[in-house]
Amino acid sequence: MTGRMPKGEADRTAALQRVVAVARGDEPADLVVRGGKVVNVLTGETYAADVAIAAGRVVGIGDYAAREEFDARGLFVAPGFVDAHIHIESTMLVPREFARAVVPRGTTTVVADPHEIANVLGADGIAYMLAATEGLPLDVFLMLPSCVPPTSLETPAARLDAEDLEPWISHPRVLGLAEVMHYAGVVDGEAAVLEKLALASEKRVDGHAPGLRGRALNAYIAAGIWSDHECTAVAEAREKLRKGMYVFIREGSVAKNLDALLPLVSRQNASRFGIVSDDRHPTDLAAQGHMDSLLRRAVALGLSPVTALQLVTLNPAQYFGWRDRGAIAPGYRADLVVLEDLKDFRVRAVWKGGRLVARDGRLVADLPASPRPPREAMHIGWERIGALDVPAAEGDSGWVIGLVPDQLATRALVLPLRVHAGRALADPARDIGKVAVVERHRATGNVGVGFVRGFGFQAGALASTVAHDSHNVIVVGADDGDMWAAVRALERMGGGMVAVRNREAVASVALPVAGLMAEEPYEAVASAMERLLEAARALGCSMADPFMALSFLALPVIPELRITDRGLVDVTRLRHIPVVAGIRRARGART
Repeated sequence: MTGRMPKGEADRTAALQRVVAVARGDEPADLVVRGGKVVNVLTGETYAADVAIAAGRVVGIGDYAAREEFDARGLFVAPGFVDAHIHIESTMLVPREFARAVVPRGTTTVVADPHEIANVLGADGIAYMLAATEGLPLDVFLMLPSCVPPTSLETPAARLDAEDLEPWISHPRVLGLAEVMHYAGVVDGEAAVLEKLALASEKRVDGHAPGLRGRALNAYIAAGIWSDHECTAVAEAREKLRKGMYVFIREGSVAKNLDALLPLVSRQNASRFGIVSDDRHPTDLAAQGHMDSLLRRAVALGLSPVTALQLVTLNPAQYFGWRDRGAIAPGYRADLVVLEDLKDFRVRAVWKGGRLVARDGRLVADLPASPRPPREAMHIGWERIGALDVPAAEGDSGWVIGLVPDQLATRALVLPLRVHAGRALADPARDIGKVAVVERHRATGNVGVGFVRGFGFQAGALASTVAHDSHNVIVVGADDGDMWAAVRALERMGGGMVAVRNREAVASVALPVAGLMAEEPYEAVASAMERLLEAARALGCSMADPFMALSFLALPVIPELRITDRGLVDVTRLRHIPVVAGIRRARGART
């Protein structure tokens, strides 16, 4: 070969020459983390060893000279943590602030599904998330949202078909197709769904198939879907493992599956598991942490510390086909975490690509400015909106959404309704609140109304523009007037969350980026959220985080009952049902 080598190739060759020279011991390393115990997730061991770093990579394990040293005596050196499935928007933080919250906790890589913002802003939402995650001291990869809109049972802001996703599939930070929630469409062979699967067939395709079993599960997996994070029971997870799926055990702010699924993890099958957060609220990030808190929980439940670390380092790296991260060995990226112990997983220092980015709980790396959001995202058709009335007669019973503690699934309940003047009302004495979804994207005036049990309301209302996945306004309360006041307050804020009593907002969190994310420092968002939760408790709400539970009531892909702007949804049959009519003929309902 003749001619001058291209500059990029020449630079890479020079970097490799230096890496090899340092690994041989001919040149000093940039950094040696000295005296710690290395957690080797490749072999399942921990042992005393020094780690040498040059040009952003681990170049050797052993005794090396260095320009700089970090004293790790008495500490553990582990690979940086990976969250293989998260919706950054659900933290209510723009990516810059999300990174500032999680990097000091040891997270160095996340795989994000931006379907929340894509459901509000379409392709502009994907572009925003790619731009907003550039230059962070955190590697953020994206999976393309597969379900925009999630179903035809609601009014979305956007629609992304395979042809709309195609320009993004070759992006170097796009790893494949995100959780395919429309599992019925896959099993039934719907062309529009299979086109997206075909688009990502050379990459990873994540699943979302709660309760899917038997031949339907076979069809779902055969379509090219690799993983599932929706398992809630051992039998379901075991079947999915046996049929070739990776099982990501979710431990989020609402859905908590570690307790139920961890007994299935064994030495023989551990390589097919991961632990993911999925959805994490800012209060939990601030108070408990990110992947470090999930590690603490897993070890407290009896999982060995090294195995727990494998589930958030090596396993997701192997799932996504990364050959250069997820472990500490020569040639791997120098994404390292120094821990005080393997029980509480307190983080002393974090390196990203060989650069110190956090120390003693504080980010020390610079952060880029956040890009401006593409557009305003509140368009409510007040002139078309009617009342929150549910016509009913004395003695009528109705379908009621029953919340299940610590789970996203709901129960389909049939309960006697409180009726006055021909209208069914909220019934705080029996913990039955009214719930409504108000369309906010196209000013259609659509409003779906129903009832829900489990919030514990005694007065007032809560409302939010975080309402998975179409993110219309969802509001729940004990009084129609307070519910409307809450919706009005959200419109004035440009999106967010609010608690209302006697027609006045008593606490709120503004989320002006698509009605999903705040631009303030994460500490301020967490503090505002704490005040909002306290206000909810003053209204009688008994759950730890009613807003997270509220946000999933509009997601018509998780059984059994949901509510959208078009009405009450029977998810098992994927159809709308009346709140009152036909109750006596219904089968399978609980009382």
